[in-house]
Amino acid sequence: MLETNIDDCTGEQLAYCQGQLMQAGALDVSFLPLFMKKNRPAYALTVICRPEKQEELVKIIFRETTAVGLRKSIQERCVMKRNFCRVSTEYGDIQVKICEYDDIKKAYVEYESAAQLAHESGKPLDEIYRKAYTKLI
Repeated sequence: MLETNIDDCTGEQLAYCQGQLMQAGALDVSFLPLFMKKNRPAYALTVICRPEKQEELVKIIFRETTAVGLRKSIQERCVMKRNFCRVSTEYGDIQVKICEYDDIKKAYVEYESAAQLAHESGKPLDEIYRKAYTKLI
């Protein structure tokens, strides 16, 4: 995990940095608002990555933000096994992610797939989600 607190950096720079980090192989990138010394507004940047991607991602953070230092730590992860399937609805097919861990099983509609179908069908996104979930029950 890579962490740093960033101030004096625009929202556009942070968004661009997030995109660059994800494209370079970060597993997750998040920002949290915070206040630094002298009550300056800032953001805490957290990047989850594989060890072999660490140096490349550090360079992106330093190049694309005002950060001048960061913290690195090794974290253990526990992840659910993931598979994908397609669910047919009256509006078309939607991609669904199936997640499993021991006896726990969950299903999540993939946003991009649902958004595309909502756009193509002219139906509200919420309706697309509901149609997909009723097919999973």
